[in-house]
Order: sequence, then structure tokens, then C-alpha cells
Amino acid sequence: MTELFVTNFNKNFTGVSATAANVLRQQVALHDVQLVGRPLPGCPAPIPVKRARQLSVTAPSTYPFAIWHVRRNTEMRAAIWARDVLRLPIRIVFTSAALRRHSAFPRWLISRMDAVVATSQEAASFVPHVRAVVPHGVDTDTFTPAIDRRAAWQALGLGGDIGIASIGRIRPEKGTDLFVEAMLQLLPQLPGATALVLGRATREHQGFLKGLQERIKAAGLTKRILFPGEIPAADLPQTMRALSLVMQLPRYEGYGMVPLEGMASAVPFVGSEAGYYQVFSGQGRAGRIVPQVAPAEAAEAALTLLRDPNHYQAMCHNAREIAVESFSASREAQGIEEVYQALWATG
Repeated sequence: MTELFVTNFNKNFTGVSATAANVLRQQVALHDVQLVGRPLPGCPAPIPVKRARQLSVTAPSTYPFAIWHVRRNTEMRAAIWARDVLRLPIRIVFTSAALRRHSAFPRWLISRMDAVVATSQEAASFVPHVRAVVPHGVDTDTFTPAIDRRAAWQALGLGGDIGIASIGRIRPEKGTDLFVEAMLQLLPQLPGATALVLGRATREHQGFLKGLQERIKAAGLTKRILFPGEIPAADLPQTMRALSLVMQLPRYEGYGMVPLEGMASAVPFVGSEAGYYQVFSGQGRAGRIVPQVAPAEAAEAALTLLRDPNHYQAMCHNAREIAVESFSASREAQGIEEVYQALWATG
């Protein structure tokens, strides 16, 4: 009988979706698991919420109750309804990465959780019932280094000799404009480099996107700063390992998986002081951290790194090593498993 239900209600593949998928692919070897809601790449086919409730009516033979692991407000609501209204024998675990105080309703939902897993000590300071601090991990079996990075880049057919990318939704919070400004300063000094903005703009940010494209056109760089759109999750590892540098300059980031996915692919990063980036960098061994809203500093950091082949290769090696040893999905799954076992031990 099912011991663990992992929910994913968002139809879009977000950072939360990616982290849930990374862990779930590890958890299938540990438990009888059901994915509830929407599909996730490389994971079991999902079941509807109604079916999850039916399967939760009776506790599994191995444990006194099943666990529902949730990561979003809608998922917390569904789990609370199943436990408190339908009186199903379940307990609820919530993962929290936010680095700010939640609004009133999410705070109430989180207060109803049986256990909370925070992704950092700072995130833990904003929520109750924290049982463990477990950093998100990257799937180091999926994100791997290229045998020949230059050949991998050429295979993408995007032009130039090397690629630099920012990945995520196109909007001010993600700092897409700061990345573009950094590239406007960097690319004239780095012949052969092509910059990619990998993501999409929602309807409300179409004007923001148009403004960026006009700025690029005015600078004469439309063929070197490209907007390929959102990369399907299954294709992202191939693209990531072909890059030479990842640059993420968000104004706010709860955690931020993109630098980790790059690091697992032996791609160093330049990032702003946001999310967990400072820790990922390994004191500068795998990435360079610049102040918030500082595109000139980001461009300079990238130029310095890419013009020093020996230092660059050392950072590529360090990036992969840090991702595997400290931030793998298997380590995250182990940390979460300890929370489950402690919860089950309470009966």
C-alpha cells in the first residue's frame, strides 16, 4: 500500500516542480510512492487527488499512516482537507524555501503542517514546525558535464563559439533586464560569445520583454542576445552542459536551482546576492557573487573568468565536485527521509 504521496498541482514546470521531481526520482527506490496531480519528468505517472484520498483511507501496512509531501498553498489545502475533514490517517510534510514572511493565509496553512523541511537556516526562521534544514539538491545523474563542451554548443546551432545563459521567467523579479544590461556590456569585449535568455514572459510582462528587445536592437546585438523561449525540462540538461557560463541576477530568489544545475554540468556561474547562491559558490570556487542590481560588476566578473583559461577550468572542476558532494538530490532525499522516519516513529 502507498506510504508516500507527493503532490504537484501546478501545470507549469517551475523551480518547485524541478526540486520535487529531483527528490521523487530518488524516493521511488525507498517507498511505495504516488505522484498526485500533474506529471513530472522521469517520475511515475500521476494520479488524481480523488484517487490519492481513496488510497489513503487505510494506513499502509509498514507505517501507522501515510505521508503527503506538499510544496504549494493549493497542495497544503488539499492535504489539510484530507486529514482534518475526511479524517484520513495521513500526516503532512511541507517544504519551505521562502526567504521572507509569508502572508496571512499561507502562514495559517503552514501552521497546520505536521512537519516542515526548510531549505536553509534563513528560510527556517520564517516558518514553524521545522524538523530539519535540508538544502535542495540537483540530479547529478541527469545534469552531467559535456565530453566536449565546444562540440555540444555547436550542436545547438545557436551561433558563436560559447554560450552564456540566464534561465527563468522573463520578469523584473528574476532580473532579466539586469542580465541583458550585463550582456550589452560584456559581448562587445568577448567576440564569439552568444547570450541566451531561456524562459518565457507571461502576458503581464510582454511589455517588459518588448522593452528589452528594443534595447538590444538599439545596441546592434539582436543576433548575439537570443530569446529561444522556455526549454522543455527534458531538453534542459543538454542545453546546460553546452554552456560556458550561467548568469543569474534576480532581485529576489527563495533558493534558486539554476546555478546548481549548471554546477552539476561543470558550468560555473555569476550570481547576485540572492537565494542560496553564496553557499553554492563555495567561497568563490564555483561561482562569483556580485551585489544586487549590479550588471556592470556581473559583466566584469564574467569577463575576468572567461579570459583566464586555467582558473576557468579549475572552477568547472570545482563546480561539479561541490554539486555532487554537497548538493545532490540523493543527499536531499536522505535528509527528507530522516524527517519521515521521525514522524512515523511518533505513531
